[in-house]
Amino acid sequence: MNLLGLAWRSLLNRRFAVLLTVCTIALSIGLLVLVEQLRSEVRQGFYRSVSGVDLIVGGRTAPVQLLLYSVFGIGDATNDISWETYTQLKALPEVDWAIPMALGDSHNGYRVLGISPAFFEHYRFGDSEHIEFESGQEFDDLFDVVIGAQVARQLDYELGDQIVLAHGSGNVSLQGHDEHPFTITGILAPTGTPVDQQLYVSLAAHRAIHIGWERGVQMPGSAIDPDVARTQAEELRPDAVTAIFLGLTARAAVFGLQRRVNEYRAEALSGIMPGITLQQLWRITGMAEQVLRVVAALVVVAGLLGMLTVLLATLGERRREMAILRANGARPWQISGLLVFEAGLIAAAGIAFGVALALSVQMVAAPWLLSEFGLHVGLTWPAAWQFGVLGLIFLAGLAVGVIPAAMAYRRTLADGMQIRT
Repeated sequence: MNLLGLAWRSLLNRRFAVLLTVCTIALSIGLLVLVEQLRSEVRQGFYRSVSGVDLIVGGRTAPVQLLLYSVFGIGDATNDISWETYTQLKALPEVDWAIPMALGDSHNGYRVLGISPAFFEHYRFGDSEHIEFESGQEFDDLFDVVIGAQVARQLDYELGDQIVLAHGSGNVSLQGHDEHPFTITGILAPTGTPVDQQLYVSLAAHRAIHIGWERGVQMPGSAIDPDVARTQAEELRPDAVTAIFLGLTARAAVFGLQRRVNEYRAEALSGIMPGITLQQLWRITGMAEQVLRVVAALVVVAGLLGMLTVLLATLGERRREMAILRANGARPWQISGLLVFEAGLIAAAGIAFGVALALSVQMVAAPWLLSEFGLHVGLTWPAAWQFGVLGLIFLAGLAVGVIPAAMAYRRTLADGMQIRT
């Protein structure tokens, strides 16, 4: 007997129920693969966000919090760093370059950073990739602004457009810097990192628009005239910065410098290494990842139980079919093998369609995740260990088929041919 061909024709004869079962398994497998793929890609996206920065320095706070607000734009700083401290750190012999940044403003929910020109020269992402301009250039005038790719796309901005920044980092702000409009002179190329979701102004401009502000409120008549500010641009600098990115001449010096920063007596500072702090972040979020994995695994189990239910439900209706096969010379083990083959075909089809579904969703969702959340999700095949898991699921599908096969094995020819009333 050709069990494989017979199993295939038997499944075609019950195509509707089989199709529903395959769809159930495919959805569960797709969810399992998709959760693991997105988890891996999101983690890689976080690691891509900053590259080549040996040390991040900020006011005394938790390492993860410093990483989140300085790199990913999540949360706010509890303390700032004085300008004098920044100049001292920059002057250290082991420091090759330093990028100061000042936070505190926003535009339509997007964060605004005050930065120095060193940002465009030294900041890296991904595999040490440079930040490039899609169009335009760096700051030329004091009140120039460079915007990320997602900001330009979502707000439909072009070079030469004028915008007004808002005081505060919230999505809605009642206090704006209306006296100092900025002109867009540069749009950055997409990076798939938080850089795409931010606006950049010079540190001098950041200082100019905050002259006369006290406790988040603009004092009447205290704003500096834009033309006057332009003449004093070289003298304008912030009193404090929010964080500093440091690149060292030798990476071996990072541990010593980190200890010196954390023990700095002039003010309370925290120094973190991005890679190590990212690992701490994943340990914090590890429980949520495990919960997602467990949920996806339970969905797969539910799909296999659904297949078992269908096989058992149809087993009673197929008694006469089994008896006819026995009458034509089929042995009990061959009848059992037929049911196992059917279960294997259903499981294999569900796995194949599930992987295809996961990859299709990943491909369709990638542009949306990039535009809405700035997350770069590439289309990649499941890892080798994931294929191993899928192989185990296939074996589990075969094991599920053993249960109805064992029941069919015990049934006799007389039981199948007997007429029940």
